[in-house]
Amino acid sequence: MKLSQLIACKEPLASLEIKGVTDDSRKVKEGFCFVNTQNDNAYVKDAVSKGAVAVVNGEGCDFENTLIVEDTRKAYAKITSNWFSNPTDDLILIGVTGTNGKTSITYMLRAILEYTGEKVGVIGTVGNYIDGETIPAINTTPNPWYLNELFSKMREKHCKYVIMEVSSHALAREYLYGLNFRVAMFTNLTQDHLDYHGNMENYFLAKRKLFEICETAVINKDDEYGRRLLGEVSCKSVSYSIENESDYMAKAIDYKPDGIKYQILTDSINTIKVNTGGRFTVYNSLCAIGCATTLGISIADISAALAKLKGVKGRAEAVPTEKDYTVIIDYAHTPDGLKNILKTFKECKKNRLIVLFGCGGDRDKTKRPLMGEIASLYADYVIVTSDNPRTENPAEIIKDILTGIPNGFSSYKVIENRKEAIKFALSFGKKDDIIVLAGKGHEDYQIIGKEKIHFDEREIIAEALEQI
Repeated sequence: MKLSQLIACKEPLASLEIKGVTDDSRKVKEGFCFVNTQNDNAYVKDAVSKGAVAVVNGEGCDFENTLIVEDTRKAYAKITSNWFSNPTDDLILIGVTGTNGKTSITYMLRAILEYTGEKVGVIGTVGNYIDGETIPAINTTPNPWYLNELFSKMREKHCKYVIMEVSSHALAREYLYGLNFRVAMFTNLTQDHLDYHGNMENYFLAKRKLFEICETAVINKDDEYGRRLLGEVSCKSVSYSIENESDYMAKAIDYKPDGIKYQILTDSINTIKVNTGGRFTVYNSLCAIGCATTLGISIADISAALAKLKGVKGRAEAVPTEKDYTVIIDYAHTPDGLKNILKTFKECKKNRLIVLFGCGGDRDKTKRPLMGEIASLYADYVIVTSDNPRTENPAEIIKDILTGIPNGFSSYKVIENRKEAIKFALSFGKKDDIIVLAGKGHEDYQIIGKEKIHFDEREIIAEALEQI
């Protein structure tokens, strides 16, 4: 492929034959075009030494076949799309962004669309899905090369829709530049990723970028940032809510540990049932309904599809134990996520609510004491342990968490080893207790140092129950 087929340029660059494209100098091979998205010319030198025949850069450099562009990240997004022959031209893109709820909403929408007979692709945290085939996910929103490779495979499988979880990192890094979304959804915004964005304002502005490239926005009106977004978007918008007047409202909500039921107020009154508990499930389903109706799907089909959906792995997932207590695995790893899951089960507990959680290393440290405070406020007993410590000392992470636990709260225990902490929680459980293992969710690994170690809480629970 000629360089001019990938990006606008003049001779002699235009006629250069390109055999591959990457923004990672380690992956450069003979005949490649290297896009310097890091804007570090040390990578250019490395790429050229490995055989790059063209370089796309933000400034001039010693290599003669260099194309200077204003924004290398935007250029890379466009180049990779062109490399794969612009696969999104034949796909309808649906995006969901926000701090919590993204994965559950993609599962709900997939269920709704497949119920109506459509072929669907999903890109997200738990995994990437192409018309029945699941492919492991590397990031919530992949980099432009992998993203367009997935789009290309979805086009080959004749998918009509692609439902994407859209991360703030991907938006800030222009991974989605040049794309157009039929519908974009906003769930909520609470503290997370401040180690990357610096503050909540930057975090919000990154999320808002998705609504600059969509035709219709579906927005949570009960969220403070959602209300702000409703006032700032220029595209068509619809709102959903439990507490405020909106286009899609839930009333007469019936909460149970294993599901919710409510009346939805649109042009008429309809009953919605979902087989996952919690107030957050009401919000997630309202968001999915707002999107699906925007796509022209009837409320009858939506209701039938949601009633059949079994639930999402690692999202308020009840683990079979044959014990007289309940064990829940949930991905809650933010203050708001932990608060939501604990409030959900606090409302329906018959005995004690026990929570086990930790915080990830090399990530936002300011949320650690907040999560310690929330755990002690909503749970009857707290077990503080490790999550993905990465290169941090787990003991130091735990120390940060403990600063948020009030002095008068003594019903907690520290067990640094997460496997041992889970075993303790199960042996500590009594009749009608609810034990929430928070933080890992769908993940079947733990990151210690720079090594990813197999760690599936379902397996650990089964092993521990054999020993109790």
